[in-house]
Amino acid sequence: MADQQTEAPHDVTPHNSAPHGAAPDSTAVRVALWRALHLEVDQPPHVLADEVGLRLAAPGGDWRARPDMDPRFTRGFRASIVARARFLEDLVAERVEQGVDQYVILGAGLDTFAQRRLEFADRLTVFEIDQPGTQAWKRDRLLDLDRHITGGGGGLPSHLRLVPVDFEAGDDWLARLSAAGFDAGRPAVVAAAGVTMYLTRDATADMLRRLASLAPGSTAALTFLLPADLLGDADRAGLETSSRGAQASGTPFVSLYAPGEILALARAAGFPDVRHVPSGTLADRYFTGRPDGLRPSTGEDLLLAST
Repeated sequence: MADQQTEAPHDVTPHNSAPHGAAPDSTAVRVALWRALHLEVDQPPHVLADEVGLRLAAPGGDWRARPDMDPRFTRGFRASIVARARFLEDLVAERVEQGVDQYVILGAGLDTFAQRRLEFADRLTVFEIDQPGTQAWKRDRLLDLDRHITGGGGGLPSHLRLVPVDFEAGDDWLARLSAAGFDAGRPAVVAAAGVTMYLTRDATADMLRRLASLAPGSTAALTFLLPADLLGDADRAGLETSSRGAQASGTPFVSLYAPGEILALARAAGFPDVRHVPSGTLADRYFTGRPDGLRPSTGEDLLLAST
């Protein structure tokens, strides 16, 4: 299930944050910490190895004592988070082999693809879109880590573009993306993980229309939350807990979709090729045969739409 919230959110402002109060939101930090927790408490083989996000978040030495890091409570949630990240990274790797050289991450948060997957650095430009405050904070943290870990300090890597977009002010994210060097005439992969539940249906429809206008050969991958009546009892309770936590954090879930509904939105937006990827597909692909029986919770599926 996407970007789960606990019922009792607490301070997640990282140490060494940027000036003027700029910082990522609590959801972005939580996702980064769950990815780190996967490495620390789950048995190998690990679905995703992301230690960079923990260094970015810099949550302090007691981060594993947080209520939302309880290894038992978060078991299915963190598995879901690493499963979707692995799926998206495998998708990007596949498309790069087909000649795609642009990857856009909407609502990037503390995504660390550009820092970890350096084998693509000379073949792929990564564009990260997020709120200006989050982008300013992340830029400072990346530069700080570069100075301390590699002795560098010459700026961000050339294959990474941070694209600040003030969604609340009505910024045109596609125009901002183009200004940052994105070429709408060449195909791209665009990912939006843990985003659609916070948007109205109209906003998601508008986003899909813009994505459908991208060059032929482009692929959009969006996660979406399923309504409670499509979930089993255990995961229905998780959705309810997440919804309460999101509401308390000031970022309520706005839209949930049955698979047929979001497929219809994508077709209406102009995508000729749309596909539903159930969470069970990711579970079977990445968790079959594990000695610890770890599997993702259900409740968050994926839409794949190609131009």
